[in-house]
Amino acid sequence: MTISVFCILLFAALLHASWNAIVKAGSDKLYSAIAVSGFSALIALILLPFSPQPSLASVPFLAASCVLQVIYTVLVAKTYQVSDMSQTYPLMRGTAPLLVALISVLILGDTLSLVAWSGIVVICLSILGMAFNGRHQARRGIWLALLNSCFIAAYTLVDGSGVRLAGSTLGYTLWTFFMNGFCLLLWAMLARHQEISRYLVANWKKGLPGGIGTMGSYGLALWAMTQAPLAVVAALRETSILFGAVIAFALLKENVAGLRIVAACGIAAGAILLRLS
Repeated sequence: MTISVFCILLFAALLHASWNAIVKAGSDKLYSAIAVSGFSALIALILLPFSPQPSLASVPFLAASCVLQVIYTVLVAKTYQVSDMSQTYPLMRGTAPLLVALISVLILGDTLSLVAWSGIVVICLSILGMAFNGRHQARRGIWLALLNSCFIAAYTLVDGSGVRLAGSTLGYTLWTFFMNGFCLLLWAMLARHQEISRYLVANWKKGLPGGIGTMGSYGLALWAMTQAPLAVVAALRETSILFGAVIAFALLKENVAGLRIVAACGIAAGAILLRLS
């Protein structure tokens, strides 16, 4: 992996942690996630006429990704209703890269070096260490987090394959965010019109930067998927947990100590291994 791809992925991870912090700080997690998705859809709609369009071969992947990501967003909100976000979020994000690595190598034909495998495993184990550090989790929350990791792996693999066929990373990214945000916002408007309207008006100053952050984060990751193996991109993207820990400590005033510091160091070590692969 070139140094430029590596640095771009780390920046994408920082953006990912930033928009997740915006969702976490929201008074209602589901409405906050819908607000971020809605504003990203609006930005995508404005930019789409000026972007090269993806090829027709990528359309089935866009449709499948939309279904998977809408389910993922709803499951995230449900998971946070029954369990602690600070532990279930790392559990979701830490399991998914291993699934991506196994499927991309066994089915999609990607190849990984021993060093790359080592980096992926170190990152995943470190993230899982964060997930299980702290108070005992409700069993339902753990199962929901593990189920959601399957959807994360699924849309990562679908989008990784689709963007390679699209011929335009920007066009594929914009259509992805427009479709996902439109579907979520349409559902919210039909089901809870007054509540979501009030929330969007009151929280647009958070939703707009969140939309920019999520679009930039995933757009850069999609571009990286055209430059490097899917498993490596997926694992490096989850270094967002490391940035998230820093944000939680510095801005959200959460306690970050003990095993979480060790796990953060492990994530950094895994990222170095992936850079060397």
